[in-house]
Amino acid sequence: MNPSELPLRHTHHFSALPFVNSFASLPEAFFTRLKPTPLPNPYLVAVSQSAAALIGFDLDEFTHADVIATFAGNGILPGSDPLAAVYSGHQFGVWAGQLGDGRAILLGEVPTASGPMELQLKGSGLTPYSRSGDGRAVLRSSIREFLCSEAMGALGIPTSRALCLIGSDFSVQREAIETVAVVTRIAPSFVRFGSFEHWCRNKRIGELNILADYVIDQYYPQLREADNPYQALLAEVTKRTAHLVAQWQAVGFMHGVMNTDNMSILGLTVDYGPFGFMDGFNAQHICNTSDHQGRYAYSMQPQIAHWNCYALAESLLPLIGSTEGAQQALACFRPEYLAKMDELLHQKLGLHSCMEEDGQLFDSMFAMMQANQTDFTLFFRLLGDLKLDSSDADELVRDLFIDRQAFDAWLAQYRQRLRLENSQDDLRKPAMHAVNPKYVLRNYLLQIAIEKAQDKDFSEIEKLLKILEKPFDEQPEHAQYAARPPDWAHRLQASCSS
Repeated sequence: MNPSELPLRHTHHFSALPFVNSFASLPEAFFTRLKPTPLPNPYLVAVSQSAAALIGFDLDEFTHADVIATFAGNGILPGSDPLAAVYSGHQFGVWAGQLGDGRAILLGEVPTASGPMELQLKGSGLTPYSRSGDGRAVLRSSIREFLCSEAMGALGIPTSRALCLIGSDFSVQREAIETVAVVTRIAPSFVRFGSFEHWCRNKRIGELNILADYVIDQYYPQLREADNPYQALLAEVTKRTAHLVAQWQAVGFMHGVMNTDNMSILGLTVDYGPFGFMDGFNAQHICNTSDHQGRYAYSMQPQIAHWNCYALAESLLPLIGSTEGAQQALACFRPEYLAKMDELLHQKLGLHSCMEEDGQLFDSMFAMMQANQTDFTLFFRLLGDLKLDSSDADELVRDLFIDRQAFDAWLAQYRQRLRLENSQDDLRKPAMHAVNPKYVLRNYLLQIAIEKAQDKDFSEIEKLLKILEKPFDEQPEHAQYAARPPDWAHRLQASCSS
């Protein structure tokens, strides 16, 4: 018998995860029950302590081969009810028809202090929804998802989380032959905009109603009291999506594939593929080489998020009952996005009051950053070190600009604005450093970790995870991880291939 197929040993938390399977209680049209496809000779690549804490899972469990094997898909967690869900969606703005969990299997949900959390294996083999895919995820993309899930969580941005990453020497063909991996993802729900599109497009309004009621009762019970709960659901999801994208913009994060099947009904960041964090600021930056039209460029993300909410509204229209009701729910997107973005920019610049000219200050700042391709993360971080009546700390941030005169002119405006609210250096600096990360998951740092991992050296993944768990801390011993990327980093590309 293969060691990865041994019966499960009843260790402390492993056999005691109290699974509930609410999604599995829906009618069988919503999913297909199936087991993950076993993975030969799996090994542990990485595990997140903070994600494990979310579900009360003991990290010591991962010293056992049977636990590793189970999270590779070689066994079934006691009490789980594995399934792959069906959904549809728009991909790059074009209706793609039926999609579904083509390489992900939902195990079930575990009650936690903050509500139920679903566990899902990604890269766990073929499902009825795999279409032409092989149901596997490669190590390269799995490392990206694992680390970014945890980095975003530490930044305070709503996201799915990643418990562990399991590797194997089993290989598949992508642009090249690559080894595979399985990520265990955690989220309150993996229901997507495309889950609703599926039933509406197929004119199965009964199932659409069941899904909407399930989502409301499970995740938005307060909306049940609304005059029109389905209109209230659309409004709440639209608001959450607007806030989420504002948070992305504020840290320079680009998702890369904002298809409707990658949009969470809970306003979470899900499905990490060819994402990127901004290095030199360019509002038109496209992080996904598969995005030939630039649909998902940084500057387009708010507009596309709004478009996706319209697609959700179209799907919920049979339940809402009127176009006017749907339009009223959607109308909150723009004001919610602008208000959230304004709030975040005030925080990033250490401004605790709002004044009429602030918009102009922000616009001129971004225009200056665009013209100079200023490093996004470093600029906001170093800005927090500036003093109101001293130029001692000016040179570090000044060095980010080719056009020093333009920066000096803007800096004079910024200092004047700070004086108008009697800003104090000793209060402003910690406030700004608490919202402007020093460390983000830059593409070149990922590339280094991936290349080492392909040689079975997982130390860089572990190191990055620890650094990114505290992105706002100084961590002087890791200062090189906050530096501007080397020249070779600009040649790195990410695509939809995984």
